[in-house]
Amino acid sequence: MTDRGKIDRSFFDEVIYPNLGADRDDVALGPRHGVDFGVLDVGGKAVVTATDPVSILPDLGWERAARFALGVVLADVAVSGIPPSHLAISFSLPPAMTDDEFATVWETMAGELEDLGTTVLTGHTARYAGCAFPWVGGATVLGVGDHEDVIRPDGARPGDHLLVTHGPAVEATALFAALFPDRIDLPDDLLARQAERLPSTEHVRDALVAAASGPVTAMHDATECGLQGALVELAGGAGVRIDVASAATPVSDEAAALCEYFDMEPWAATTSGSLLVAVRPDGVDAVVDALESRGTPVADAGRISAGEGVYVDGERVHHPDEDPAWRVWAELSGAE
Repeated sequence: MTDRGKIDRSFFDEVIYPNLGADRDDVALGPRHGVDFGVLDVGGKAVVTATDPVSILPDLGWERAARFALGVVLADVAVSGIPPSHLAISFSLPPAMTDDEFATVWETMAGELEDLGTTVLTGHTARYAGCAFPWVGGATVLGVGDHEDVIRPDGARPGDHLLVTHGPAVEATALFAALFPDRIDLPDDLLARQAERLPSTEHVRDALVAAASGPVTAMHDATECGLQGALVELAGGAGVRIDVASAATPVSDEAAALCEYFDMEPWAATTSGSLLVAVRPDGVDAVVDALESRGTPVADAGRISAGEGVYVDGERVHHPDEDPAWRVWAELSGAE
């Protein structure tokens, strides 16, 4: 198991996967390493489910922190192409968080949920000694739809094009710029521009728009271990080869500058909000047009073929051992 961040595949395969409780026939898609969601069959309908921690970063401001946290929670269902319909959420709050502060977080989330058509189904809210920001709970999201409409994580197939939105290290560099501008010796305007790119719930909408616009075969949100990790997970799940051209992948000048400043490998750094979208050739233009109409940077950056592994500019890459953003976070926050 890694010291920080998600467990690696070997630990999952050795410890988690062999111990999943009872076998049930109603599980259409169960746990797999690097897969965003599971699928339950209920009366012939697909119930897409995903569970994630709730992370609230007060220094972002309560409203912005709420949108960022909610986007992370909802995205894993959205990449199935089924809209998130129900939310179950548990808050274990630090005693120092005031009623007014929590009310701002909750009312902000509720507004976003209403706009997305998502309802709160159940939950739990309490203060407990020993709890601390940013990790203040967990949430499970459900999306109800038809099985044939679910975009499976292992659905990418030879001949698909691979679209990439936003590009590498967006989340990590935006967080650093937003939270620690006084500790980064780069121009203030550069930091402000990158801070504005912090993901909220827009990539949830991006995923749903992409799914509705063309023959999408697979999607993945590039969270911990970044684009490189997400590419390896996508290829491994589908049993295909992915070739990507780095020059074709969108990247902001500001993100590149921050990665260079911190000597951080951009392709391995967390970038929630950046989507990998596998699309059949005849649907590429429609999906790109739909995303660009939302103002989302997107590029046709890769090809999927028979074989295995991920190749960036012709060189094979593997899943990172650890996300380099954890090291930078520890340095900036004084955790080490």
